[in-house]
Formats: sequence, C-alpha cells, structure tokens
Amino acid sequence: MNLIIDRFEGEYAVVELPDKTFVNIPKKALPEETKEGDIITITVNKGETEKRKKKIRKLADDLWE
Repeated sequence: MNLIIDRFEGEYAVVELPDKTFVNIPKKALPEETKEGDIITITVNKGETEKRKKKIRKLADDLWE
C-alpha cells in the first residue's frame, strides 16, 4: 500500500491513504529522512511474521513444560 506524506503537524505526519482519506502517523514511526510529498510503502513481512509466531509458540510451549 502506498501512502503520501501530505504534511507534518507537530509530532505527526498527515498521510493520504489510497482512498483519499487522511490519517496521522507518529513521525517517529517513519524513516528520519521522510519529507512532505514522499511516498512510503507499507507491506506485510511474512517471513518475519512467521519467525515471530514460531518464537512465541516456543515460549508458550516452554512455559507449559
């Protein structure tokens, strides 16, 4: 999903979504070099998600042993 950085207001970036609505995202959640007009992309990292699930599963299994 591509998002457009519309402007910055205080500690937030006002971001335009593909459906033309706007949301605020904390600046600290964006790369430091982000500026107005930039397009950022949000994706799901399936590999890292699976690693995290396995880690949590192992922690839960260890807890109940």
